[in-house]
Amino acid sequence: MTEIATFQIGASEVNELIMVINDYSGYDFSDYSMPSIKRRFQRYIDINKISDFAQLLQDLMNDSSMVNNLIEEITVNVTEVFRDPCFFAAIRSDLVPQLNKLPVIKIWHAGCSTGEEVYSMAILLKEHDLLHKSIIYATDINQTVLDIAKSAKYSIESFKETEFNYRESEGTGKLADYYTVSNGEILMNEDLKSKIIFSTHNLVSDSAFNHFDLIICRNVLIYFNKSLQDKVLQMFYNSLTENGILAIGSKETLLFSPIDSKMQVVNAKWKIWKKKE
Repeated sequence: MTEIATFQIGASEVNELIMVINDYSGYDFSDYSMPSIKRRFQRYIDINKISDFAQLLQDLMNDSSMVNNLIEEITVNVTEVFRDPCFFAAIRSDLVPQLNKLPVIKIWHAGCSTGEEVYSMAILLKEHDLLHKSIIYATDINQTVLDIAKSAKYSIESFKETEFNYRESEGTGKLADYYTVSNGEILMNEDLKSKIIFSTHNLVSDSAFNHFDLIICRNVLIYFNKSLQDKVLQMFYNSLTENGILAIGSKETLLFSPIDSKMQVVNAKWKIWKKKE
């Protein structure tokens, strides 16, 4: 069988795809980082063995499910339980004492993907006797990954490295205490799920919706260009309570952003900042 040769997408094709997606879905990816979105489009093209760009455009305009599939390719981020376990260890050491003083803890996990890191945060809070007074708002642009997160069900295969991650995060019990295994699937405990509100939110176009003591948005800003990064960071700042905390990805920064001078470093390595008084 002859292998189908896919085409290499260029900047002009990227811009055309962005316009088609916007026209047919209302999602505007024009402020995403060009190298990042170009890689995502190319991956979609290669996986689906697409050889003709004009035909791709025509198919997208005639098939809304195809547009949705392409959006999912752009917005899905890799995640796992206690990903970057030292980040969670830093939360335990640097943030728990402050969170412990609050009567109610409101957390926004923006760009939560399939939810593994949100449940990790719920486990951490439970271990420090904070979950009962916490509420976690977990949002993503992608409804498909949100549905997975809401279900609280994961494959056993995806939990392979989680016990190691949990121990490295300085977990105080056994990870298996926080889920059950049923019909070959991992099911997170109901007490964790009950403290999480999952909903769609588009960081590109939607506004802030509450005030939070802690906002976590890791490895999302790297997909945005500088102007969109600044816009989102300003929204996060406006959404923080007094002394509120912002945690972003290890490859992201507040440097030269509009909120740089308004935040103080809590943990430089794991990119955790606190709103200045």
